[in-house]
Order: sequence, then structure tokens, then C-alpha cells
Amino acid sequence: MGVIKKQSISNSIIFYIGMFIGAVNTVLIYPNVFNEQPEHWGLIQLIIAYAMVLSTFSSFGFPKIIIKFFPTLKEKGNLIFMSFLFPLIGILFFFLIYYFFKEQIFDLLNIAPILRDNFIYIFFLVFCISFYDILTSISRSFLDAVTPVIFNEFFLKTFTLIILIVHGFKIIDFNQFLLLYIFGYLSKLLFLLYFQISKNRISFSYKISQLDFKNILTFGLYVFAGGLSIILVTRLDMIMIGYLIDLENVAFYTLAFFIGNAIAVPGRSVITISVPLIAQAWQKNNLDEIGVIYSKSAINQLIISGFFFILIWLNIDDVFSLLPSKFTHGKWVVFYIGLAQLVNMACGVNGAIIVNSDYYKFDLYTNLFLLIVTIITNIILIPIYGIDGAAMATAISLLLFNFIRVILIYIKMKIHPFSNKTLYTILILLVSYFICDFITLSSNVYLNIIIRSLISLIIFLPLCLKFNLSEDISKLFNQIVKRFI
Repeated sequence: MGVIKKQSISNSIIFYIGMFIGAVNTVLIYPNVFNEQPEHWGLIQLIIAYAMVLSTFSSFGFPKIIIKFFPTLKEKGNLIFMSFLFPLIGILFFFLIYYFFKEQIFDLLNIAPILRDNFIYIFFLVFCISFYDILTSISRSFLDAVTPVIFNEFFLKTFTLIILIVHGFKIIDFNQFLLLYIFGYLSKLLFLLYFQISKNRISFSYKISQLDFKNILTFGLYVFAGGLSIILVTRLDMIMIGYLIDLENVAFYTLAFFIGNAIAVPGRSVITISVPLIAQAWQKNNLDEIGVIYSKSAINQLIISGFFFILIWLNIDDVFSLLPSKFTHGKWVVFYIGLAQLVNMACGVNGAIIVNSDYYKFDLYTNLFLLIVTIITNIILIPIYGIDGAAMATAISLLLFNFIRVILIYIKMKIHPFSNKTLYTILILLVSYFICDFITLSSNVYLNIIIRSLISLIIFLPLCLKFNLSEDISKLFNQIVKRFI
């Protein structure tokens, strides 16, 4: 078994374990631990949101620069030195701005008093996130993608689960919990740093004049701008809820967003498989193969994500009945975020097609368009509809974003991801949903969730196979049947 296949399997296993722990934390532990003071959970999410945005600025695209240029350099210490130097300069720059203009920044961003008191933690997180991303890229450059995933997905989420339980039992107060939470990020950074040093993967050379600065910084500027747009879009809704409403609503939105966003997780494995195939096809300039991958990725993602969407929406009232009452008014956030991700999945791997083509600059342009639309729609809709407005803004933004990308690919390459099977899949999803929605069940919440999920699977899967909506899914099903039955 090759290195890529082995690491793909290992990454998938660790990722899904981490996803399960993260789901337990977000859906069960956080709401109960912070039931009395949900603003504390909102504070944590805002600290992370600001730290993610600032770390993207401070690193200036160097995590991706390392992956692109590392294999071609004989003296790799030059690039590693620059990769550590730039984030340090960036972090110092932002800290000095904060130090001298703290009150002006607080007033401009309408920072809540509790966030003002804990704003300094953002810079600790920026440090940890920036250098963890650098070390992750170094690890991946040595064909070791598993180790960073272990520390990020398994260690950090397990550590968070433990300190949440400890805080929930009032063994430590919130200030101590927050310190330990930041310490978790520092710990995973130190563990990964120690691992890279022990493997002799880090060396410094100060002769950076030998590097091709023009190519490195041009590429860095491009990936920085594109990456910044994506980070801002994924964190902007929480930041603007904190700005326009309050920290409590950040917590309510976080929970509902997580549930709605979960429908995209299974479909991402399709993206992981498709991206390298598209890159290879572009190297051969095989547009027919790209068109096939485009279409297959779209229908596979629509089927998988669509089924998870109807599962979640069928059981949404029962799921919210299990939560503390304060966290039960995010139902329509789940719907809009789920719908946004469903559209995103149904449009296939349009981003990978654009990035690997001669029209790669349009990836940046469309990301910037997404950022602008997201800002405008959030400003308009949050004051009117609250956290539902933030979710509506995300749905509208992603719908327009994907529409433009699909049109762009069709104009430039004459391919699109849709077929008759797309329409059949949507109709089968609707039929499955409405049949199950009319079924009256018992008063037992857990039993309701299990029964509805099983009935929807019994209806949806045979129809999916009958109409052969996806050759890949039909083939996988037949393999499973032959192996076990």
C-alpha cells in the first residue's frame, strides 16, 4: 500500500474520531456546561474567530509557500527560517497596534467588556495557530500528514472534553478553564515542534538572499489573499453577531451552525479523492476526464449530503428537545446553513477545477466576491432577523458564489456538473422527507430519531440504487453485499 493511500486512510480514521469527539463537545457538553452563562461559550468562539483571522494575516501564506517550494530547494533551511520569521514579525506588528491603539480598536469593533478583559488571549492563540500551521506544512513536506492531524483532531479535542467536564463539575472556574483552553493550543504546538525536531526536519539557514523572493512573495500574496477571504467568510458571521448583538447569541449560533454544517462532512471525502485526480487531468490537458470527475463529484456529494440534510431536518425538533432550553431557538439557523452546504456540495469540485486551470486567478476573484457579499448580507440581515439572519446571509452568499463559479467554468471550459440524475436525486430526497415527516411516532425522543432515520434510509437507498443515481455508490453497495452477504 502506497504512502498516500496509507496516510489517507489514517487521516480519515483520526479525522472521524476527532469529529465525533467534537460533536460530543459542541452538541452535548458545551450547552450544558455553559447553560447558566452562555456568553462564556460565545467569548471562546469570538477569541478563536479573531485569532484565526489574525493568524492568516501574520503567516502571509507561508504554510502553502512551504508545500509548493520545499521540494525544489536544495537548502531548505533558508525557507524554514523565513517561514518562522514572517509570522513573528506579523504577530509583533499586530501586538504593537493593539498596545498603542487598544481603546480605539475596542470602540471601533464594539468589543464587549468580557472580551476586552480577555483580548490578550487572542495573541497567544495567534502565535500557536500560526506556528502550528507552519510546522504542519513542514511535516506534510516530509510526507507525514498524519502526525499534525493526531495532535489537532484527537489530542486537542480530547483535552477540551476533559477540561469542559472538570469545569462543568465546578472544580475550576471559568478563568482557569480559559487558561487551560489556551494551554491546549500551546501544548499541541510544542508536541508537534518536539516531534519535528526529533525527526531532524527543522534546520535554519540565514542566507535567505539565495531564495527567489519574487516568486515566493508573489505566490504568497496570491494564496494569502484567497485564504484570508475564506477565513473571513467562515468566521465573519460569528464576529458580526458579537458586534451587532451579543456574546450569548454567538453561543446559540455556534451550536446551530455546527449541526447544520455537519451535512458537508461526509461529502468532503469525495473532494479529497477528486482534487488530485483533477490536478493530474489538467497536467494531461484532458478536459473530458475533468468533466467526468466534475459530474461524478457533484452527484455523489449531493446524494450523501442530501441524505444527511433530510436526516437532520426530520429529527431537528427531537434533537433540540435534548438541549437546555436556552439553546433551542437555532432551528432555522440549522436549515439555512444546511441548505447552503447542500448547494455547495451539489456544485462539485468547482474550486479545484479553477485553481488547477489557467484561470486560477478567478479563484481569488470569486473568493473576494464571496467576502463582499457575505459582509453586505450580514450587515443587512442580522439586525432584522438576528442569528437567523446570519445563517440566511451565509446561504445567499454561497448560492451566488457557486452560481458564478459554475457559470465561469461553463463559459471557459464548456463543462458543468449537472444532469438528469441531479433532478432525480432532488425529487427522491423530497419524497423520502415528506413520507417520513407524515409518520407519527412515540413520545420517546431517542426512539423517534432511530425510527425516522431507519425509515428514511429504507426509502432513499433502494430508490437511489434503482435509478442508479451514482455509479460509485451502486458499485460500493454491491461490493459490500458480496463481501458480507
